[in-house]
Amino acid sequence: MNNEIPIYNIPSIGGFQHDDIYVGRFGSYSQTHRHLHHPHRHSFFHVVLFTAGSGTHSIDFEQFEVRPWQIYFMIPGQVHSWSFEEPADGYVLNFSTNYFQSFLLLSDYIQRFSFFQGVIKDSVIQIPLDNQDSIKMGFEKVLRIGNEKTNFSEDHIRVHLLDMFMQISDIAVQNSESYIPNYNYLLLKNFQRLIESHFATLRLPKDYAQLLYITPNHLNALCNDLLGMSAGEVIRKRVLLEAKRLLVNLDLSISEISLQLNFSDNSYFTKFFKKYEEITPDEFRKKTFKK
Repeated sequence: MNNEIPIYNIPSIGGFQHDDIYVGRFGSYSQTHRHLHHPHRHSFFHVVLFTAGSGTHSIDFEQFEVRPWQIYFMIPGQVHSWSFEEPADGYVLNFSTNYFQSFLLLSDYIQRFSFFQGVIKDSVIQIPLDNQDSIKMGFEKVLRIGNEKTNFSEDHIRVHLLDMFMQISDIAVQNSESYIPNYNYLLLKNFQRLIESHFATLRLPKDYAQLLYITPNHLNALCNDLLGMSAGEVIRKRVLLEAKRLLVNLDLSISEISLQLNFSDNSYFTKFFKKYEEITPDEFRKKTFKK
């Protein structure tokens, strides 16, 4: 039996769908796809707006209380799961990593929004009362345009979604910086891409600074300014996140996970994990599957 976290793509979801996009109402979506209440990943961007319901939502093992008029943004590869106490409703939007690339000159433009950068604290936004009708009508308009199937309906949907993202970004900017200057944005994204490729082998900020042709102090200042943490902590958090994702796979032993993450031995991995999580890998695994 393979207990690895499943990864779902857009075609496996079904529903209202146009090429690389799906949009629908969350109530029927969650009823049809009950397996999505278990930890899983998506190969696409995933957006959920709640208009009703209560419970909890876990994104990469960080838990949030579900509230009406709360919107969640998830990027490909993140692990998440739902647990509802009351029936939830709202809207769900899925779109592929390629959906906007052929439409925009800047292929990664979508990731300039703070809520699409994989920083969990920026990925959950409470929509104020004054903006609720506008955002709701935005989702309804996308549903309507999709069903019209005119010559320009695909482009119309893209334009409308971008406008809606900009509205939500304006809401988010009240609490944090939602737009990163071009140079700093590119530098940060290159750092994050390098971490994704090398986190198992490169653990020191100076190694990444060398690859980016900047000083370690510059890299630390960038991360502190834009992410509120040091470069070393960004690297460490990515290693810990991967450890948690691997621990959910019950087919892997602690020793195998330690080896996969390039720790010198199982004891060192356990000490590293406990130092920052305050529990051992085995205790984390038992706690995760206790429910």
